Amino acid sequence: MIIENSKTYNVKEVEEIFFRPIFCGKSADEFGVRVLYNQPMPTKVPLFAHSKNILKSYVAGWQGGPSTYYMQNEVEMKRLKAESSYTAEDYISTVFDYLSSVPEFSSGDLTCSDLEKVETELFRRSIAESVYASMWFGDVEGVVSNISSFDGFIRRLLNINEKGGNLNNVYVLSDHEDCSVVEILNNAWRSAKPTLRNIASDGNLVFYVSSDIYDAYQFYLDDNGLSNCTQTIATGRPVLTYHGIPLVEVAANNYGIKIASSFAILTDRRNFILALNTADSPEKEIHLWYNPDEMENRQRAVFLAGTAIADEALISAYIYDDLTIV
Repeated sequence: MIIENSKTYNVKEVEEIFFRPIFCGKSADEFGVRVLYNQPMPTKVPLFAHSKNILKSYVAGWQGGPSTYYMQNEVEMKRLKAESSYTAEDYISTVFDYLSSVPEFSSGDLTCSDLEKVETELFRRSIAESVYASMWFGDVEGVVSNISSFDGFIRRLLNINEKGGNLNNVYVLSDHEDCSVVEILNNAWRSAKPTLRNIASDGNLVFYVSSDIYDAYQFYLDDNGLSNCTQTIATGRPVLTYHGIPLVEVAANNYGIKIASSFAILTDRRNFILALNTADSPEKEIHLWYNPDEMENRQRAVFLAGTAIADEALISAYIYDDLTIV
């Protein structure tokens, strides 16, 4: 079961087959942040703010100032490559396992084209998972985790704290903390600047929380529910909300996090930026080939990726190194 002829996807195919299905449309929404795909390089995020009060007592002549304030942040992009390979043994646990769940494929009547489609799908999923992990926990210095492809949001929040301390509403608590889950969420809400709290009506505020806080809040709701609580425990909740703001679980324990393993981050979901580019990368291709020496089907993708926080004022974050939820 080998890829008989090596294949290199051109720029259009890289977009249409691999990256656009992952990072555009509904698939992009699953990342829970704002995704910018193939924006002009260097990728920049513009920010606009209106003057708070443009009314003045009338006198002749011009008294106005600028009606809007403008600034922009550049997304720091890193050149990356993703690589994957399949040996004969791997086919049993990966490729054929996937095939068994797809009705249109028959294990007794497979072509190399069929196998290529499956390997492409598995490779695409691996890229998405790796980008998600780096987006949150990447750290080129290896302090947050061993994921060193590019700096993720946790690393950028720690940088904000180091730069301006608690004045920037990013609180990093390194000593052991005993807190209730409601206290944690309350702290993030009460510490938020008016600029952030005032845009709650836009419907884009979100709590990004680690799994321990997410689970604790779910059990808290179960223990303090109303008459329909039994049914809710059995069927689950489609979404957890705190004062109408949804909680989004970020599974930190899946990625070998060294520090900052517990956190509650209140922000506007449009404030966290993930940018990817396949158009301006020097190699900008995906390559599939067979290596006869190792008897492996191999895949490689080259692209650019990075993260940015658009406006530091739109953050209220509590990050814990050692947290016990009581």
